[in-house]
Amino acid sequence: MKHWLALAASMLLPLLTACVSVGIGTDMPLQAQYLLHDASAPVPRRATPLVAALLIQPLPADASADSVSIAYSLRPNEFAHYQFASWTERPVRRVPRLLQQRLEARGVAGAVGLVGEPVRADWLLTVAIDTLHHDASAPPGQGRFALTAELFDRRSRSRIARRQFTAAVPSASADAPAAAVALSQSVTQVFDQLLPWLEAGLQQAAAVAPK
Repeated sequence: MKHWLALAASMLLPLLTACVSVGIGTDMPLQAQYLLHDASAPVPRRATPLVAALLIQPLPADASADSVSIAYSLRPNEFAHYQFASWTERPVRRVPRLLQQRLEARGVAGAVGLVGEPVRADWLLTVAIDTLHHDASAPPGQGRFALTAELFDRRSRSRIARRQFTAAVPSASADAPAAAVALSQSVTQVFDQLLPWLEAGLQQAAAVAPK
């Protein structure tokens, strides 16, 4: 009898170990929350702001960004979510605030606010998250982030510039913790691309705008 119990235990142990492994869709059964963040080093501040004030308006986002669930994809156009991992805040809210912090640190405008805050501004930057997911089709995969930005002159109600920014950062492993790191780094890379584009657009538009 003891022999059979020992044999059963030896066969069960690998199965239990496999059940708690951390991987695509098989995270450890312990809910973890990850903070999406801007991993950039401190940015040098401009000597003078380009404009007096700038407002940021988040637009409706891809479903993967309008949820606290962390999405992954094993096949094109097919998505799932890590069961025991999530964001601390929906990216559709978190990303615009991270961008606000980056622009404030850079000194792009005298004041940078989000639409709804008591800030008056002639310039509006809309941001729409097109995708935010762990592309695990070729493990360990990549953290993919795409964002479309549009700059508007609110006085003339005209669009000054529009561009989509994308980034794909390799994931260290095919699991939620590594995916969260790669996705934060992809957000950072997109901000790195967006900042010079925005500064150039504001500088050119402000130079010809009526005083």
